[in-house]
Amino acid sequence: MNAIGPILVLLLQLLTVLALLSVADRWLHRHLQGVMFLLTGDEELALWLYAMILFPGVLLHEMSHALTAKLLGVKIGRMRLLPSRADRRIQLGFVAVQDTDFLRASLIGAAPLLVGSIVVIVIGHFIFGTPEIVAALADGTWLSVFEELALILKAPDVWLWVYLVFTIANTMLPSRSDVHAWPALAVAGIVIAGLLIYVGLAQVVLAGAGQVLTGAVQWVVLLGASTLLVDLP
Repeated sequence: MNAIGPILVLLLQLLTVLALLSVADRWLHRHLQGVMFLLTGDEELALWLYAMILFPGVLLHEMSHALTAKLLGVKIGRMRLLPSRADRRIQLGFVAVQDTDFLRASLIGAAPLLVGSIVVIVIGHFIFGTPEIVAALADGTWLSVFEELALILKAPDVWLWVYLVFTIANTMLPSRSDVHAWPALAVAGIVIAGLLIYVGLAQVVLAGAGQVLTGAVQWVVLLGASTLLVDLP
């Protein structure tokens, strides 16, 4: 139980950051569509402008699905990168993927989140200096935070990088169809965890999992910092 406690805390932190990102993502999509409609007064034109703004992120999202499916030996069909309406939902793009087992389906569904996260973290790390900002926030040195934020504006081609982070970070979260296999994967994980506890290997696995989760939480915090810094204005 001593080993489980810290891991549960880390999982809670991880889920909290992902939930905040999800809320920010949904809020931004709704209001971005609304702004485009206010500017044009035309629903279809507003839809296309909204899709054009997010196109680099949509492209990365769908290509991540397709390439992951190819790597896992799953056939892909038609890909669409243009916006369309499905009932009351707006679909910015999709790629048809052959039905497969829940493990490969879960990996394909998670691909945009993983790839998008890596791209945003790399840009934040090397262009925006988010590690220094996160460290200053952790220390509570607000003057250093504002100094680091001011330095961001001096980065080469800063607005291009801001735009790329904005589009990628706000299109990388999984859609409903992307997560259809995740419940089965979660059940499998629970069964495996139960077997490990039964055979007495839980402590060994938890010790290693703690290191992995610690690293994951640190990266997600960095991802959240990079995304929210761009979304906040």
